[in-house]
Amino acid sequence: MAIFLDETTKVVVQGLTGKQGQFYGLRNRTYGTNIVAGVNPKKAGTDVEGIPIYATVKDTIEKEGAEAAFIIVPASVAADSIVEAADAGIKLIICVTEHIPAHDQARIYNWLKATHPNTRLIGPNCAGILSPGRANIGFTPTEVCKPGGPVGVVSRSGTLAYQALYELTVQNIGQTTCVGIGGDPVPGTSFIDVLEAFEQDAETGAIVMIGEIGGTAEEEAADYIKHHIKKPVVAYIAGMTAPPGKKMGHAGAIISGGKGTAAGKIEALQAAGVSVANNPTEIGGLVAKALGR
Repeated sequence: MAIFLDETTKVVVQGLTGKQGQFYGLRNRTYGTNIVAGVNPKKAGTDVEGIPIYATVKDTIEKEGAEAAFIIVPASVAADSIVEAADAGIKLIICVTEHIPAHDQARIYNWLKATHPNTRLIGPNCAGILSPGRANIGFTPTEVCKPGGPVGVVSRSGTLAYQALYELTVQNIGQTTCVGIGGDPVPGTSFIDVLEAFEQDAETGAIVMIGEIGGTAEEEAADYIKHHIKKPVVAYIAGMTAPPGKKMGHAGAIISGGKGTAAGKIEALQAAGVSVANNPTEIGGLVAKALGR
């Protein structure tokens, strides 16, 4: 089954009345996502192609039963949008917005842990979450996925997640859920959070994990895999040729102080029994092998 999101999840889009919010909100609805409302205090009482617009997230919960929030707003108001959703009672928040200041991310992360420990934030600066054949929140192109499992995908990179889905699909291997945790320094949901959920999911038989240089998240995940994950894991680490001190697209993808190198992450993962691809095109074949196909 899917983790975190399925076709029954009632979703409010914060930013639905904006150009990008409308494009992706409607695209997600077309795929099957249960988009029940949008939020814009200046446009309350209107609608976007039949989706009602309310003044607040709280209103969407009271009137439409919203359970999850898709936040696609400018960086200047993204932190406040997360706060509004969490305070209203939303338990699953997906924020795709990039360029949120790191201090805002750290503040929101710690605030959620202290005041809303049961609220899950995915992102920011992520591709979102896709449960193939069921629901999609965010940017992930559904054309490259195959419903039905048995593989779960978790990735810091959006585009590499898309390729991983494609590589699995051409091997006729379906996917249960693809979770983009984002490439910023302070993600709301970690590799470990998603690995734990996939391990507990009966329909997920193997896991693909895509990391990149910078930080220690992959090394921490490797340690968790070694001690807690019984399902086969295939990984890919981006940035093997990046010189020290160079940032690679994501704010969190920078090597500093000798830490966060691709080589160190690969070594840690292999020591934990993970099969590591040399390039993204090898992912499908390694998963097929792990599944005994």
